Amino acid sequence: MRVKPKKLLIGLITAIALYSLVGFLLLPAIALHLVTKQFEQRATVPAQLESIKFNPFTLELTLSGLHIGEPESPALAFARLYANLQVDSLWTRAVHLRDVELEQANTRVHFSKDGTLNLAKLFILPESAEQAEETETSLFPLRIDRLALIGNSLQFQDLRPAAPVEFAYDTVDIELNNLSTLPEDNALMQVNASGPDGARINWEGNLSITPLASSGTLQISDARLATFWPYVQEQLPLTLKQGSLDISSHYQLSLAEGTELVLSDARLELHDLALESTQNTPLLRLASLVISDTSLDLGKREVHLGTLRSQGLEAWAAREKDGQIDWLHLLQPKTQPEQSTETSSAVPQPAKDTALPAETTESPWRILLAEAQLRDYRLHLADRQPIQPVELDIGPLNLDLSEFDSQAGTPFNLRLDTALNSDGQLDVAGKVGINPISADLQVETGNIDLTLARSYIEPMVRLELKSGQLNSQTRVQLTAVEPLELNVSGQAQVQQLHIVDGSAKRDLLKWQRLQLDDIHYQGNSLAIGKVSLQQPYVRFIINQDMSTNFSNLMVSQPDSGSSDDDKSSDPMAIRIGGINIADGSANFADFSLRPNFATGIEQLNGAIGALDNQSPKAASVNLAGKVDRYAPVSIKGSLTPFDPLNSLDIATSFKNVELTTLTPYSGKFAGYRIRKGRLNLDLHYQIDQGRLKADNRLLLEDLQLGERVDSEDAVDLPIRLAIALLKDTSGNIDIELPVAGDLNNPEFSVAPIVWQTLRNLVLRATQAPFKFIAGLAGAGDSDLSQLSFGAGSDELDPQASQTLETLAAALKERPNLILEVEGTSAAAVDGPVLAAQRVDREMHQLAHSQMRRPPEDPSQIELDEKDRAKLIRTLHEQQQLPVPEQWKELSRDERDLAMHQALIAHWTDNALPLRRLAQQRAAAIKDWLVDNGELEAERIHLLDANDSATGKDSSVASPLQLNSR
Repeated sequence: MRVKPKKLLIGLITAIALYSLVGFLLLPAIALHLVTKQFEQRATVPAQLESIKFNPFTLELTLSGLHIGEPESPALAFARLYANLQVDSLWTRAVHLRDVELEQANTRVHFSKDGTLNLAKLFILPESAEQAEETETSLFPLRIDRLALIGNSLQFQDLRPAAPVEFAYDTVDIELNNLSTLPEDNALMQVNASGPDGARINWEGNLSITPLASSGTLQISDARLATFWPYVQEQLPLTLKQGSLDISSHYQLSLAEGTELVLSDARLELHDLALESTQNTPLLRLASLVISDTSLDLGKREVHLGTLRSQGLEAWAAREKDGQIDWLHLLQPKTQPEQSTETSSAVPQPAKDTALPAETTESPWRILLAEAQLRDYRLHLADRQPIQPVELDIGPLNLDLSEFDSQAGTPFNLRLDTALNSDGQLDVAGKVGINPISADLQVETGNIDLTLARSYIEPMVRLELKSGQLNSQTRVQLTAVEPLELNVSGQAQVQQLHIVDGSAKRDLLKWQRLQLDDIHYQGNSLAIGKVSLQQPYVRFIINQDMSTNFSNLMVSQPDSGSSDDDKSSDPMAIRIGGINIADGSANFADFSLRPNFATGIEQLNGAIGALDNQSPKAASVNLAGKVDRYAPVSIKGSLTPFDPLNSLDIATSFKNVELTTLTPYSGKFAGYRIRKGRLNLDLHYQIDQGRLKADNRLLLEDLQLGERVDSEDAVDLPIRLAIALLKDTSGNIDIELPVAGDLNNPEFSVAPIVWQTLRNLVLRATQAPFKFIAGLAGAGDSDLSQLSFGAGSDELDPQASQTLETLAAALKERPNLILEVEGTSAAAVDGPVLAAQRVDREMHQLAHSQMRRPPEDPSQIELDEKDRAKLIRTLHEQQQLPVPEQWKELSRDERDLAMHQALIAHWTDNALPLRRLAQQRAAAIKDWLVDNGELEAERIHLLDANDSATGKDSSVASPLQLNSR
């Protein structure tokens, strides 16, 4: 049947009209209805799509006005999504889109505190979809000639960290050309995004979906670390104050067989980094760090760092009292709490019976560094573990490294220079190896403050390091660590050293300069070619138990638990070629003597021979100096300094030494200091196996004693008198003093002839000093040791005055003597007399009070017997004394006499009048000696009054005592 053209045309037009109606109107309306219906059923938030447009002829699809979420803050939204489907999709077996454009898309990603993602709750998914098992399927065949995301934005908010993370990329432009899921197809990709605070991401390259691979260039500019820092702070308690990061690199990524990543021409720049602790204390500041010409191969596990440049780092670190480094504590990741059931349900958990993959041993990363330069670094280190915390400022520090290879056996180059606490300087240059560990370095130090080591030294030794500076030029060679093989050679100088005794705070050792030449340390031996000391000073003290101030310097340490092998290891061999001393000084003291022997030596010059602790040979000593600038002194002999108690033979000579600075022997053997005089002293000390023998000769000129001191060895004699007897016609005293004993239990013996002679001369004066001085006054054997007073009287009778006259004459001959007077009174002798005197005074006072016009002095009143009887009765009544019954049988006169005796008995035992009388008697003796005997008042001392003495007959004696000034 033949179709007419007209009908064919009408049918064709009708078909086209129907196709157009369905394509332009019906399909978009149905699709929009279905989408709206699904939104109503599945969406949990307001959701709408404004329009869907489809061109059935060009196969162009346009979706406009998608809005999912709250009106003011939608979770997903875009203004326009455009796609252009190509007809060849029908025969190429792949969806072919020529253009896909997404304009003004806005995505809001929000994680709540419980970890819930807002995008996961926008729709209610079908239950079957939630429980559907994952099956491995091939990718949907799709090819897009051009995919463009234009003017899109991303808003991100994460409330899970303690400090929420929020940022927004306002402009995200992405363009991909030839994107395809078909094998071996590559897409050209370009991503440009502008982020917070000016951060930008630029990404250009190729992208393959099957297999997943990409290559190109990624550049991140001006990324603010603070944006993502809360994620870091969740693990590390560090506060970021500022910091920005720039990264650029060419990359090649492939996930076809594992993960293959290669970076090349990578560059990293870190600027203005500042970290603080949670307590707002500074931890680290970095001006800049630039790593360039860098490559990374993930498969080979290699990192090649071309150049590293860093400037202006400042860091703070401390070791706390518990020994923990604060940075190590801060860098320990926080322990993650166990997830709750609700939270863990959102995160896939591995099945309990899932077999974990076996651990695989991977080769370590290899790090190669061509060149590194660190400039103007500053480190503030503190050690709070010692009792006295230590603070060390290092910087400005400059470090250069080159040719570093973490796996190579060849060493790398190192050079470092820095200041230590401003004044100190440290320079290190040479090569260091890590496979194995080795080093060959030239180390120079300048003005290193040795007091930095004080907090570590003082717990081990009883010393206090006041000052000291180290300068050195050494070569350090390390060839092995276990066992340690270390060689050190060079020279060193220690200047301005000052060490004091930790307990007594006295100078112990100091010098202006110590020079050590030809130092060689290797293994277990130390050799020093020569030691030169400029202006050294040492204080050497012999203690009371014959130990020295150097004996107790070491502080006993708790047992470290070392093995027997460690304890039995050989001591270090030490050899010193010789010691030269220039302009030295020393203080020597012997506290085994009372008072302590002490002298100072100045202008000490000389030399000490070779010292070797591996040889028993003694070292020679030849030193000469002066005491107090003028008195020459010499020290000659030999000693073994590493074992001084084993062998010592030293002769010391002092000439014309002022005894005011050298006064041991008078204190030890006489018990007095020396006020003036000169000494010539020759000492010869010998020690053999711990036993001491000393021959000492003293020549004393113009000796005068000073104050007394305590000494167990002092003779119990009036030494001041003995001094006058010992002096020869020239006024000199020549004494030999041999000393011998065990250093652990010293026993000293003194020449008995000298002291026995002294004892015989002064024995008589010791036994009867007053008779002795009476003989000096020409009074023979008269006893001048006491004076007698009549009962109740402080008047001196003629005999007492004669005794005082003789005593005054004797005291004038001995101006160094003083007289001690003890006033006394006796209740049995003086009491009744004093009481009768009081009764008489009381009667006159009572009569005085009863008269209308009494005289000024009550004692001037004359009383007859009648008045006295009346007054006695009144006083007896006033004192409320008892009246015995037997008195009633007495006559009036007898009763008055009994009352008078009762009053005397009542006031007889009154202590105050007795003490006052004793004081008056002592004062009377002193007044006579001062006024009549013409003695100085300061030479007569009044002792405390004695009111309980025993009287004899009708008198009481006041004793006298002699003493010396």
